[in-house]
Amino acid sequence: MAKKFSAREIEKLAIDIRQELIKILLEVKSGHCAGPLGAVEIYLSLYFGGLLNYDAKKPDWPERDRVVVSNGHYAPLLYIILSKAGYFPEEELKNLRKLGSSLQGHPHRLSLPGIETSSGPVGEGLSQAAGMALGAKIDKKKWQVYCLMGDGEQDCGNTWEAVMLAGKHQLDNLTAIIDRNNIQIDGFTENVMPLEPLKEKYEAFGWKTMEVDGHNPEEIIKALKTSRSVFVKPVVIIAHTVPGKGIDFMEWEYKWHGRVPDSKEAEEALRKLRSLKGKIESELD
Repeated sequence: MAKKFSAREIEKLAIDIRQELIKILLEVKSGHCAGPLGAVEIYLSLYFGGLLNYDAKKPDWPERDRVVVSNGHYAPLLYIILSKAGYFPEEELKNLRKLGSSLQGHPHRLSLPGIETSSGPVGEGLSQAAGMALGAKIDKKKWQVYCLMGDGEQDCGNTWEAVMLAGKHQLDNLTAIIDRNNIQIDGFTENVMPLEPLKEKYEAFGWKTMEVDGHNPEEIIKALKTSRSVFVKPVVIIAHTVPGKGIDFMEWEYKWHGRVPDSKEAEEALRKLRSLKGKIESELD
């Protein structure tokens, strides 16, 4: 069944995940960097915080919770998490984006176990997740649906159609988690298309809303626990994160949304992450 780590273990593991992200992105020389680096604790807390029901040995288990990754460009992070959960061998990660690999640039549902939907263009995932949650309600199933989203896709009309539908049908088996890192491909979200007050907008459509530090596993896991006890309303967790987390020359630089480091930049990034890991370990142990 599902692996479980403590909040402290997740904090330590997050640095290893970031190092792995840099290594596999350098290997393929394409992909997305800033967002995945910033969302590591969100993914770790969801998959390993002890709340998500799944069985990597039985990926089609009918009673599993469903995870919809709407922002498919986070695929490198998703693949690392799925490999650590036991869905496929970790050595496969070196084949990211290579010809014939099942680890495509964006998740493809038929290529890998553990992937519920194919995703590429953002803004579609919440509609898919709401459909799953509504279907579960109709069939009187108890599994939960989680939708991982970016804040840039809050610009999309399809997203808000799903927000309204979920509120109307009181989909309390649906939890959306927004990576609120304030960047998108061509700038800062508040310059491209202002989102605030984001929390109040979701509340206006009948959602239970929570805001957390997206780098604090204890806060994330607590919010996820709360989401399972909410009735009559869908839940959105707005997780505030730093894009490019842990690498100072990437943090808050939206240009890293869709580019990867060259060998010199990767070497410097890994050095900074090793230093950060040592600091975190000394603080936590």
